Amino acid sequence: MSLLALQDVAKRFDGVTAVDGVSFSVGRGEVVGFLGPNGAGKSTTMRMITQYLDPDAGLIRFDGVPLGDAREAAKRRIGYLPENNPLYGEMLVTEYLAFVARLRDLAPTERTHAIDRAVAATGVESVYYRPISELSKGFRQRVGLAAAILHQPDLLVLDEPTEGLDPNQRVEIRRLIADLGRERTVLLSTHVLPEVEHTCSRLLIIHRGRLVADGTVDDLVNRARGGATLSFEAAGSGIAAAVGELAGVARVDARNVEGGRTRLTIAVTGGADLRPELYRLAVSRQWTVYELHQASGGLEELFRELTGAEPARTTEGAA
Repeated sequence: MSLLALQDVAKRFDGVTAVDGVSFSVGRGEVVGFLGPNGAGKSTTMRMITQYLDPDAGLIRFDGVPLGDAREAAKRRIGYLPENNPLYGEMLVTEYLAFVARLRDLAPTERTHAIDRAVAATGVESVYYRPISELSKGFRQRVGLAAAILHQPDLLVLDEPTEGLDPNQRVEIRRLIADLGRERTVLLSTHVLPEVEHTCSRLLIIHRGRLVADGTVDDLVNRARGGATLSFEAAGSGIAAAVGELAGVARVDARNVEGGRTRLTIAVTGGADLRPELYRLAVSRQWTVYELHQASGGLEELFRELTGAEPARTTEGAA
């Protein structure tokens, strides 16, 4: 039996559909990435799973029991780190974690052990007696994670846990999430594709409130490699328009580079090799070709294909 199962779940706000008939299940021990453009319905779905919102239609089951029936029993087994990571800056880390332990209704005899365990798991020992307002964004995220796992939840729901972190902090939080995933089920929302490939065993992609992909990361990467990306740089006139008319070209992104040249990134569908056709086109149009290179598709290309969105961030730069 799945730990978490959604069946035809929908949510609307003022007549606007945010989540539209989403169905998926998550098994015990899975680390699942939840990906989609801004406004796709990720956070709304997570808020329904964690009972901050009720669905307008459909059914969410936790360990086989509808959330509407489980309520408090389910909340005791779910940990949640929302995107904005609400913390009380005036509190010391020790005070905040003790406060969360009381909110979680942990028995007094359990609180010290639970806090010690969460502090060790998230590596916040060095800031344990510091005010939260003085912490870096990376340590604030760690404190939020510590609070989310205090009660040893079976399901950990993380909404953009590395948003706004610098490259080193991203790597540290990614490693921490991977460690946490060894002991519990994790549902991870992110915009950063390397996090999916390095952390998750499975990927869900949502677009305009609908689920458009569900599979293991390896399967989806292999699916993406069914397409290809061409890099093409040439000097001449009408390059982007002419290339865009070739059969098998899904999309052309063009930019001007030095020397009056045009550089194209060409998304190809159907597995066709367009390099011979591009060469013939260049000869017939009398273009001067400086580069023609083909690479296999990846998760970024699959994401763009399924969502029609701008590419998800794949670099480790700070947001």
